[in-house]
Amino acid sequence: MKRTWQITTVTDAARARIALARLAAAHGVPTVERTRLASALSAHLRQCLTKGGTWRLTLDVASPPAGEGSLRALVTASPEACAAGEPPWEVTVPCPETTRSAEDGVVAEDPAALAEALLGADEDTAVVLDKLTEQEDLVSFHREELHQTNQGVLALHAELDAAGRAQREAFAAERTARNEAENARRRLTFLADASAVLTASLNHEEIVRRLPDLLVPTYASSVDVWLFDQDEDRDRAAPHPAAAVVAARTGRPQYAADHPGELPGVDDHPPSAIDPGRPLLCVPLPTRRAPLGVLTLSPPGERWDPDDAVMLIELTRRASIAIDNARRFEHNRDIAETLQRALLTELPATPGLSLAARYLPATHGLNIGGDWYDAFPQRAGGLITVIGDVTGHGLHAAVMMSQLRTALRAYAVDGDSPGRLLTRLHRFLHHLQPDLYATAVIARFHPDEPTLTWAAAGHPPPVLRRADGTVQILDAKPGAMLGIPLSQEIDDHTVRLSPGSTLAMYTDGLVERRAQGIDPGIGRLAEALGRFRSEELDADLELSADRILHPLLSDSERDDDVCLLLCHVRGDTAS
Repeated sequence: MKRTWQITTVTDAARARIALARLAAAHGVPTVERTRLASALSAHLRQCLTKGGTWRLTLDVASPPAGEGSLRALVTASPEACAAGEPPWEVTVPCPETTRSAEDGVVAEDPAALAEALLGADEDTAVVLDKLTEQEDLVSFHREELHQTNQGVLALHAELDAAGRAQREAFAAERTARNEAENARRRLTFLADASAVLTASLNHEEIVRRLPDLLVPTYASSVDVWLFDQDEDRDRAAPHPAAAVVAARTGRPQYAADHPGELPGVDDHPPSAIDPGRPLLCVPLPTRRAPLGVLTLSPPGERWDPDDAVMLIELTRRASIAIDNARRFEHNRDIAETLQRALLTELPATPGLSLAARYLPATHGLNIGGDWYDAFPQRAGGLITVIGDVTGHGLHAAVMMSQLRTALRAYAVDGDSPGRLLTRLHRFLHHLQPDLYATAVIARFHPDEPTLTWAAAGHPPPVLRRADGTVQILDAKPGAMLGIPLSQEIDDHTVRLSPGSTLAMYTDGLVERRAQGIDPGIGRLAEALGRFRSEELDADLELSADRILHPLLSDSERDDDVCLLLCHVRGDTAS
């Protein structure tokens, strides 16, 4: 259905608007859409009337057989209008209902019809206003929701920002803690390694020499060790910083610089007059009695980290203990060595028999043990030779060795045989020192008898080189160790001697090695002794002793003392 209106006046425009509203209402166009369509048409027609002329409004309702229809409004200018050629105005809206009569669009020309149309427009406007109120309420509701949401978002952002800030602070604290833990681990590792290095030596001078190597350049640029009783230090009278003197007098660490050190447990001191531009940390070397000296350090940079300073003070304390222990060890070693060497026998001169002895202390540890040898004549004309080893090291072993030596000489006055002498020494040691043991070999030579009588108690067997160059290990049944809680009678053994024969008596330090045991060492000693000729042994037994020791002690480090006693029967025959 299509209808057309000619519009030249405001009344024509009002009737056209009313017709459009009725037609849209008749075909089920919703109130809001209908009002919007009528308002748009009114606004356009007002513009058209302002331009003047005649305008044509065409309303076309399309009613397809099935589906939703449409209402099309088209405003065009008449050919005679002054606005001819202006593009048409067109609006199309859907029509849900298409069953109303086409006469619904007719508008009567009486005032009552216009009034009725005006009231209908007011009703539509009221509906639109109600819709608008609903929308305003909805907008207000959503605006409030949006405001609450924004407040929540702002609060969430604030919480996230605070959480992020807390997380960054936690990460920073974690990094700081990790760095501090790593630095603490580094200091503890260094302290443990340095302590192991310092305590590995029992020479106090070597400990002092190692300190600069440990500290420079990581923890100090220079290191000076001032030991109070060093003779060489007193001789050169080298000047020491005033802070070092104060540290020696007070026993407290001193920091000498032109700025506060702020080091825990350290007193600040004015800069040193010797070198005012260099900070100094002067730490006393403490002992139980009085400081040994002062360790003076210069920082590797401008100043020390407080934790590094604490570590250096602890290292100095440990170095002091190591130096003090080394000095005590050296003092005890000197006493024991002096005692032992004083007790070693000066070998007697015996017709027809040459003697040569060697004693070498261990090269590390408390290198004074219970190894000993002795040789002395008996009243009946025989010569007793003995070599033994008291368990343990140090002064106690040396003193016990001297007691055994004295007891043996006392027992030998009676003319007892080697086996009888060892039996009496066993009883003597068991009653004197129940927790101390010893081993020994005793041999007796007699110028009028071509025999050698010997006995052993827990000791490596003697080695006999005969005049013809053959070698025999005298390993006949020995007795047990001296001093063990066992009653024993030690037997004598006899072997014939001839001029040119040589007997080697020794301690286990000569032949025993941890990785090999003792038997291979005894074999090497027998081979070394068998390579000699009788003429060489007759000519210089002392040189022969050195030649035997050299290949057997090729390694410079010895865990035990070494003792060797050679007894050579001189004669004109040689093999």
